[in-house]
Amino acid sequence: SLEEIQKKLEAAEERRKSQEAQVLKQLAEKREHEREVLQKALEENNNFSKMAEEKLILKMEQIKENREANLAAIIERLQEKERHAAEVRRNKELQVELSG
Repeated sequence: SLEEIQKKLEAAEERRKSQEAQVLKQLAEKREHEREVLQKALEENNNFSKMAEEKLILKMEQIKENREANLAAIIERLQEKERHAAEVRRNKELQVELSG
């Protein structure tokens, strides 16, 4: 009968809508999962970048400290040589005074 055909059509329409809703739900879940994966990848990349930057800064600070220590050692050696040269000059002057 016409009524049964109408009911079957309505039932088929309901099934179609239900399937469509299910597909849309699965797509939304898949997109959400992809977004979470992307977010996690971005966070890991940012963390890696931060760690790399911190390591580089630390290395640069160590290089600077080493350079300053080397310069201080060179200056100390030069000052020591200058003190020694001054002492030698003073001794020569004393010898000249004593012998003269």
